[in-house]
Amino acid sequence: MTKDVNQKRLFVAASLALVVTAVTFAIRARIESVFIDDYGLTAEQVGRAFGPAFWGFAVAMFAGGYFIDIVKTRTIVWMAFGLHLVGIILLLMAKDYTSLFIANVFIGLGNGSVEAACNPLVTALFPEKKTKMLNRFHVWFPGGIVIGSLLAALVMDQLKLPWQVLVSLLFIPLAIYGFLFFGQKIPETERVSTGVTYKEMMRNVGAPITITLAVIFMILVATNSAISAAVTSSYALPLIIVGIIAVAIIIEGRLVNKITLLFPFIFFCMLLTASTELGTTQWINALLANNGIHPMIILAVVTGLMAVGRFFAGGLIHRLNPPGVLLGSAVFAVAGLFLLSKSEGPVMTVISAAVFAVGVCYFWPTMIGVASEYVPKSGALGMSILGGAGFVATSMVLPIMGKSIETSGPQATLLNMTVLPIILVVLFVILNVIVRKKKA
Repeated sequence: MTKDVNQKRLFVAASLALVVTAVTFAIRARIESVFIDDYGLTAEQVGRAFGPAFWGFAVAMFAGGYFIDIVKTRTIVWMAFGLHLVGIILLLMAKDYTSLFIANVFIGLGNGSVEAACNPLVTALFPEKKTKMLNRFHVWFPGGIVIGSLLAALVMDQLKLPWQVLVSLLFIPLAIYGFLFFGQKIPETERVSTGVTYKEMMRNVGAPITITLAVIFMILVATNSAISAAVTSSYALPLIIVGIIAVAIIIEGRLVNKITLLFPFIFFCMLLTASTELGTTQWINALLANNGIHPMIILAVVTGLMAVGRFFAGGLIHRLNPPGVLLGSAVFAVAGLFLLSKSEGPVMTVISAAVFAVGVCYFWPTMIGVASEYVPKSGALGMSILGGAGFVATSMVLPIMGKSIETSGPQATLLNMTVLPIILVVLFVILNVIVRKKKA
């Protein structure tokens, strides 16, 4: 690291940019009911209107992953700032489905640009302790949600102020992170500094063309109700589509690129880890509204524990290794969702939420860390693909969960969600075996 790179200032700036991203999610969880009760939208419409906050995130991350070394990290950082600024202003003016949707397009693109720029920035700043510092950086996603949740409870529930006041508070961390990045030298990504070619980075993703096309298809399913209805018209069709994608990945990865399929395997796991974590937390208001405790308090408990866990992740990762941490996390996530589906009173709800928090705590940063450590040549593109895929998967899950809450109820929805971490337990056992064989 060159002396003219201010490591500490850049890390703080990146962390504050992630705070803005996280607070938008906390605000979304709080104001979803406002757009249902005051603006006449259905829960499914709200899920779709806030969908761009997720698939827009994916679009920005994918674009950033492919082009960050061409346009440079600095450009992506300032794109994030501009998109956040416009998105917040548009959200303040939203009053119907269309205006809410457009505002979330800008916010989603801004959020994705933050991750696209800052994940490779953190690994470039701390090349010797990537997974530890990625967890430390991602403290500020749950940390920001805690801040946002507490602000939501204070501004809207205690002070009874309009939701626009809550949204306006986003301008504060936005201005600070813009100031901290201003005039700073931002280092090249790790791929560039280590001399890995762009072609080699693409090859190490395993099946970049198939994965990108698969995510584009997922975005279409998430944003187009007609396509979504067609895909879910039978139980067999989604399985057939997944099978076709799997075969295409194998052909592109093994026969064309002649490389291991470890990254595509991690990619598939990321779809499930992100849906488990973000799908549940984003619908927390509706899922736990009748449990005798304010859902925003539960969200603060969950994300607060996640923030603490990520801050002290270094020792745990050193003892268990990243795949071992992921396996343990999946087991706790199963237990947490199951307990939440059976919880009725406030005490049991808090205990169940704490178990769930332990489960999802390490999912996101450790998944990115696994790719960075075990498929290092996948570079910024690999990290961006994982983050983007996680959010587009969540954008697909949100309307499905919204419909399930309306038709089957919160408890049944939570119980159904346990299927995802159950699958992850199996997949992470396989990942641990793969990593051990690779070391041997």
